[in-house]
Amino acid sequence: MTDITLFVGLDVHKKTIAVALVDGTAGAEVRFYGTIENRPDALRTLCRKLSKERQQLHFCYEAGPCGYGVQRHLTRLGHRCDVVAPALIPRKAADKVKTDRRDAMMLAQTLRAGQLTAVWVPDEAHEAMRDLVRLRAQAMRDLRKSRQQLLSFLLRHGLTSPYRHWTKMHRRWLGALVFAHPAQHLAHEEMLARIERAEALCDRLRQAILELVPQWSLAPVVHAIQALRGVSLTVAAVIVAEVGCFGRFDSPRPLMAYLGLNPSEHSSGATIRRGSITKTGNALARTCLVEAAWTYRFPARVTQIIRDRLKTLPEPIRNVAWKAQVRLSARYRKLIAAGKPTPKAVVAIARELVGFIWAIARMVEPKFT
Repeated sequence: MTDITLFVGLDVHKKTIAVALVDGTAGAEVRFYGTIENRPDALRTLCRKLSKERQQLHFCYEAGPCGYGVQRHLTRLGHRCDVVAPALIPRKAADKVKTDRRDAMMLAQTLRAGQLTAVWVPDEAHEAMRDLVRLRAQAMRDLRKSRQQLLSFLLRHGLTSPYRHWTKMHRRWLGALVFAHPAQHLAHEEMLARIERAEALCDRLRQAILELVPQWSLAPVVHAIQALRGVSLTVAAVIVAEVGCFGRFDSPRPLMAYLGLNPSEHSSGATIRRGSITKTGNALARTCLVEAAWTYRFPARVTQIIRDRLKTLPEPIRNVAWKAQVRLSARYRKLIAAGKPTPKAVVAIARELVGFIWAIARMVEPKFT
């Protein structure tokens, strides 16, 4: 049996998969195998045909809307399959022709050259929790959009509330509004009903997260990082669902880069230029971290809410949480005293908060195989 690896590039679509091959031997040329249907039996047949040469098979395809089904199926068949990050695939600037055939051949060639970056593939339970927290984030965006549309509608008609928006008094004021035309009144009522439905959906999804987190394998991590100030159960669930395995990061610095919280840089020679954060990572987790960082504007103290969370946590985690409060609160005051704008100071706090989250998660995280 030969140890030569056959590298297989897959351009995966909803119904079809374009397949390209290249041997691991020196000087081997990339060849296009053909297009198969995106079905488990078609993948099984492909693996059986390619394995006739008794070669080790190494598959890869780009992460995209088709998810991880192909990777899981090939893994169950005993073959290695990498899901690669599309943004990190090397591409020629002058290459203006894109087809399924060329994409598959490019993937096979760059896979053999070791120039692709594989993403972490979650298990099905983890992916399910990630779907839930992302749906809640989408529901929150829809709610904000619905509220803004109603406020814009009222502003066009010269109606401004004397109360703080979305308080009980504001809702009573909305319910008592009278319009001259029946069509305007109907539009107003429909927008109110739309907001109520969006609020009900957000509440249902939040309650579902509260009920399902204890059944999750990463529930200890979610519970532990709530020791940090500003990290509620929902925020913790979002961060853990989006990051997944904290152990794949050797230190907090790669995790900060993964979340897009590290500063951009354009340096040459002796000139060093650093700009705003890259925002190239996970947007949902980054947003939750920045929201949590706003709580460190206030002096360090253990509130009753945090005290209740700390009751069942071990002493090392409590120490890290208190150290985070003391350091980040002092860091915020120092940045503000230096003249930094508040939003920039909060983002800097969020970046350092990632380090404390990583440290706590590594204490309680289950071992991934």
